[in-house]
Amino acid sequence: MKSTVQDLALFGGQPMFAEPLHVGRPNRPDKQAFFQHADDIWESAWLTNNGPKVQQFEAELAQLFGVKHVIAVCNATIGLQIAIRALGMDGEVIVPSFTFVATAHSLEWQGITPVFCDVDPVTHCMDPARIEQLITPRTTGILPVHVWGNICEVEAIQAIADRHGLKVLYDAAHAFGCEHRGRMVGNFGDAEVFSFHATKVLNTFEGGCITTNDDEVARVIRLMINFGFVGKDQVTHLVSNGKMSESSAAMGLSSLQAYDGFVAHNRRNYEHYRRRLADMPQLAIVEHCEKEKRNFHYIIVRVADDAGISRDTIVRALEAENVLARRYFHPGCHRMEPYRSYYPNAGLLLPVTEKLTDVLLCLPNSTATTAADVEGVCDLLAFILQHRAEIAQRSGGRA
Repeated sequence: MKSTVQDLALFGGQPMFAEPLHVGRPNRPDKQAFFQHADDIWESAWLTNNGPKVQQFEAELAQLFGVKHVIAVCNATIGLQIAIRALGMDGEVIVPSFTFVATAHSLEWQGITPVFCDVDPVTHCMDPARIEQLITPRTTGILPVHVWGNICEVEAIQAIADRHGLKVLYDAAHAFGCEHRGRMVGNFGDAEVFSFHATKVLNTFEGGCITTNDDEVARVIRLMINFGFVGKDQVTHLVSNGKMSESSAAMGLSSLQAYDGFVAHNRRNYEHYRRRLADMPQLAIVEHCEKEKRNFHYIIVRVADDAGISRDTIVRALEAENVLARRYFHPGCHRMEPYRSYYPNAGLLLPVTEKLTDVLLCLPNSTATTAADVEGVCDLLAFILQHRAEIAQRSGGRA
């Protein structure tokens, strides 16, 4: 443990962690389980185009979610784009700025205007009280995001959509395996899109899926992930190629077998972080609901306004020690291009988003993060806070 500020790597000392400790290090299932699926693929020579592994993966996901249709896709961004088009969204769609930029890009890419909505200060999900004031004659849909595994106020959002005849598509990239009032995420709105990127609690190397209980929506999505083909040589839709490969599905099937273990490990780390951070009043962990299913994948910490050190200074100090924390979601989609140029004053309507992007950080958590890692990160945070005035002054941060 560091004894003086000068020992910090930020000021020329040695990093506390010899190897970088990343946010988003992959959860890896049993190697032999994956190799068995890979051997099956090799022997079958069926590498893509809705092969048996993709079909099995979709079926197992449908059972897990309790949803009628699961369509596996090559990544969640393509999944969002295809679901948006399948639902007939155009014109304007209401979306949070407090999200990964792919959510907004999936609209803008198709010539749809993302209208940014503020979020709830506690859940960090879209604030239903802000939605109706953004609805115009051009509005065709709402695209909320379940953030950190916190679930959006789905009943309130659906009531608004029903009143105005709008489609609802959820970005569920953070919410795999989560539930709301006993109902699994995957069943809300007209459709939901999950991410299986390598950084997510369950990964397929790269991939995602779309869920829906609407038979017609599912039929159209299946056409749209395969160039719009009906049969061998008839095309009925102008779309794209969103198919998941067999090797990605093999990783997904292996990860599903290991998923309960992933969550148990995440939860132990989360509880460890929560115990240690309870002694640091300058930092408040964003708590996960423990009465319903959660994946406990994201360790989100809010830096208090009176902490005496800024979030960014803490992040710089952590990075110098090889703890690669992240500023989620900094700086907010409305401050990224092209949206910054389109809507230069959008921040005036997004006060909660503006605040959250300045005070939240994400700490490492996955099966690659050990209890010793968590203890070391917390020791380091305690040291940074103990010497915050000097660190802030010497690093050019806010004192």
